[in-house]
Amino acid sequence: MTDVESPNAQASEAAQACPKQEQALPYTVIEPEHALPKVQLDALPDMMQQACARAKWAQLMPVQELSLPYIMAGRDIMIQSRTGSGKTGTYLLPLMPLLCPQQACVQALVLVPTRELAMQVEHEATVLFEGTGLRAAALYGGVGYGKQMDALRAGAHFVVGTPGRVLDHLLKRNLSLDTLRMLIFDEADRMLSIGFYPDMKEVQRYLPKRHVHTCLFSATYPPYVLKLAGEFLEKASLLSLSQAQVHVAAVQHLYCECKPMDKDRALVRLLETENPASAMIFCNTKANVHYVTEVLRGFGYNAAELSADLTQARREAVLAAARDGKVQYLVATDVAARGIDIPDLSHVFLYEPPEDQESYIHRAGRTGRAGAAGTVISLVDVMQKMELQRIGKHYKISLIPTPTPTDDDVAAVVGNRLMAIMEARYRKLTALERMRVQRFTQLAASLSSAGSDTAENDDSQLALLGMLLDQAYQEALRTPPAAPQGKEEPARPQREPRERNARSPRPPRRENRDAQAEKPARSPRKSAEAKPATSQASAPAVQDDAAEEAQRKSRRRRRSNRKPRPEGEAAQASNAQGKQED
Repeated sequence: MTDVESPNAQASEAAQACPKQEQALPYTVIEPEHALPKVQLDALPDMMQQACARAKWAQLMPVQELSLPYIMAGRDIMIQSRTGSGKTGTYLLPLMPLLCPQQACVQALVLVPTRELAMQVEHEATVLFEGTGLRAAALYGGVGYGKQMDALRAGAHFVVGTPGRVLDHLLKRNLSLDTLRMLIFDEADRMLSIGFYPDMKEVQRYLPKRHVHTCLFSATYPPYVLKLAGEFLEKASLLSLSQAQVHVAAVQHLYCECKPMDKDRALVRLLETENPASAMIFCNTKANVHYVTEVLRGFGYNAAELSADLTQARREAVLAAARDGKVQYLVATDVAARGIDIPDLSHVFLYEPPEDQESYIHRAGRTGRAGAAGTVISLVDVMQKMELQRIGKHYKISLIPTPTPTDDDVAAVVGNRLMAIMEARYRKLTALERMRVQRFTQLAASLSSAGSDTAENDDSQLALLGMLLDQAYQEALRTPPAAPQGKEEPARPQREPRERNARSPRPPRRENRDAQAEKPARSPRKSAEAKPATSQASAPAVQDDAAEEAQRKSRRRRRSNRKPRPEGEAAQASNAQGKQED
């Protein structure tokens, strides 16, 4: 792999050529093995150049120049690039020579996390595919199935949609992937964050048995995204275009500026949008640890506190629960968190900056271990921001500002996540359970149409509907979303050990048991005497013992055939016989 720094001149030229795009910051390129050279706009096929002209692209974006050669060569690849870098055109342009307009069937599928992104991709595809005969369709939840089914019946060649709605159409047999040629995951990290992984695995069951060219786009590559790539891609390579130090196996350092009194709400909003599988939240005082823990629990999160006030037994119980994944968010002070190692910790939140510079490194070091990616987010006010910048300058850490999510941002993220959860639950309902649901459809319709009533009724009815949705969402928070486990290795065949044993068999034990069963039973005294004799005797001695035992056996048989005697005489005869044998 090679690291290439882009000159500032190129960035300024790109900004002038594409004024609507934000000015490109310096980025680092990590290319895969057997790297391919860049491609320029004038080197593309004519139909792709015409598509760029329709989209009014004066030149290719950096991610397009680097990625197009790999995609056009048919290589499965993972591409890391920030949002708004032009990655949508990166996978739409190579589809034009790949798709056949004469075949009215789905030949390319793009999975996206939100319906807004699905609509955006469909719009860009419509612009690029204009005049080529290629048709695009967008499938997403929250709307009816009618228009989407009409677009599929019309013979859509390109389909973009959320995993849940795509799965619905597959189950209803409105959509077939038998003729699929290319599969694309756009913003894979967000899809996993929302909880679409089970739906993605269900969609995988409908893919053709043959290999399908697959590409995966993601802004970050934490371990679970890499495991997802291992389940869908074959011999995948990684191409990374990341600003500053934001790249694979690195820790991303962010800070969010907010007022001191708004930190608790800002923290909750960040947790809602980031949706980390597990995180640690650091505070400077025990009072703040207790306060933040109670706030998180009030919002329904599985949070636990770790401070010096806990007994040793309680501390060990909390740590064991955190390591086992039973606690999602752990709130702690620096002193209480010493020596803690929680695997797969994706996020660290600093509710307030540390009192000394070295503590920041210890806090940030809780994530991004063993080469994994991690994120550190600090909540700061104006004065704390200056102190954090001094820490970053001292340790040469690139600190990236991030805006505080608004209520609308949180509502959109939570809505998409809840919609995916409810659609997945509805698909699992039995026929009888769906009949039960029908009892409340009329009530749901009246609540959802509250906008036609007065403002007072509108607020009250929407509040009732929101209460039901919040209850469903709180139940979902208690169950962590399923995460990719990576490609499972095939189980070893169990026949090999048996075949190997058959080629070199052990001495047959059954024959030994049969031989021992044929030997006559001896009296306890005789058997005890025979043990040392058999271990040291020669072959003739063994034959003599067998002959003597045969004689004894015949004498017993003759005695058993005689007429029974009275008890006294029988006892005397038995004693006499025993003396003779001795």
